[in-house]
Amino acid sequence: MAELTIQISDELAQRLEPLQNRLPELLWQLLDVANLPTNSQPTIKTETTDIPAVYQEVLDFLIKRPTPEEIIAFKVSPQAQTRLSELLEKNRAATLSPMELAELDVYEQLEHMMILLKARALKRD
Repeated sequence: MAELTIQISDELAQRLEPLQNRLPELLWQLLDVANLPTNSQPTIKTETTDIPAVYQEVLDFLIKRPTPEEIIAFKVSPQAQTRLSELLEKNRAATLSPMELAELDVYEQLEHMMILLKARALKRD
């Protein structure tokens, strides 16, 4: 088995740390999803169409520079809540696909971030 060393930002390293045992699998999935030949030059996408809807929803909320009160009151849309319920049910049934597991990870990261934001907003009240 080959070993690959890459340089990444500290922020990215911190985000990847919980996934380090799954990195080879995730890289294979990335190549499959992107349908990239392994010898091609990487391209940088500037569109946001690949961002999960819930992530885009939170970004849209934060870009409006909400007040502490709005942050405390924030909830994701009913559609996002329904999707999370579906993912959690599939997780309980152990039927999540790798892409769904990654999507569930996004929900978990966003929930953690929103908990921290709400805690800070409460301190400012």
